Amino acid sequence: MTSKITREEALKLLREYNKEAFHIQHGLTVEYVMRWYAKEMGYGEDEEYWGITGLLHDIDFEQYPQQHCQKAPELLRKGGVGEDMIHSICSHGYGICSEEEPVHEMEKVLFAVDELTGLIGAAALMRPSKSVMDMEVSSIKKKFKDKRFAAGCSREIIKKGAEQLGWDMNELFEKTILAMRSCEETVQKEMTELGY
Repeated sequence: MTSKITREEALKLLREYNKEAFHIQHGLTVEYVMRWYAKEMGYGEDEEYWGITGLLHDIDFEQYPQQHCQKAPELLRKGGVGEDMIHSICSHGYGICSEEEPVHEMEKVLFAVDELTGLIGAAALMRPSKSVMDMEVSSIKKKFKDKRFAAGCSREIIKKGAEQLGWDMNELFEKTILAMRSCEETVQKEMTELGY
């Protein structure tokens, strides 16, 4: 897997189409979570590809929410992103807004963790610490069962993502919490540096 775009170019491209702090932070979080998974799952040599795919996965969502994953290829091609990465990015919307099916393990991870990072992030904001550092799987399981909590985070997609990877929900929750712990400080620092 090779990415035709540098991380610096990818961040610039993301910010060209995304102005809200929420979307930038989500992109950064998913980037670093994907980097963690790449190393964790033995794809360390592809860490950059996994990360940039995570960073750019929602490139079209802020400006074109009704055309999510439909508008992305055009924006990504204009930014110099290769076709393999465009497929990977669009596959995270499989069955919702895209026909592209997650095939590679990396695409299955992205599909599973995109919604889950949103749910975990929302749960972290409810904690006194405002952090994932002291979060346990049990508290995410409770939030997951409460359909009103972070209602925009699809439980069905998270479940389907775990199934595609052959993991149970506990494994997916635990790994994603660890991944988010590994990057929480980095994401906050980068958001500050970007002026958010």
